[in-house]
Amino acid sequence: MSDSSTARDRSSSSMTDATASSPTATDERRDEDPDRRWLERTLPHVAGEIRKAGFWAAIVLPFLYLPLLVFGLNTWLHSTAFLVLLVVNLGALYVGHYHRQ
Repeated sequence: MSDSSTARDRSSSSMTDATASSPTATDERRDEDPDRRWLERTLPHVAGEIRKAGFWAAIVLPFLYLPLLVFGLNTWLHSTAFLVLLVVNLGALYVGHYHRQ
């Protein structure tokens, strides 16, 4: 009999662990994340669209690096364009990080 009660205790503790790692627990923690909430507090009506645009911009912008790298960064204009593009891409990554999560 003690073996069955031990098995029940193990199964109930594993169910508790599974419940703690469920998507709803993760969603609750994510909603409390201040990095995620700042855009929703600042611009609540368009936050989703801004995150969507940031997500897709972060995917598309690296393709613009290719022509710059092919022609080289030997002029100040090419170097500046590359650095600006890199900063914009990092901003898009930051803003679009929580899209559809």
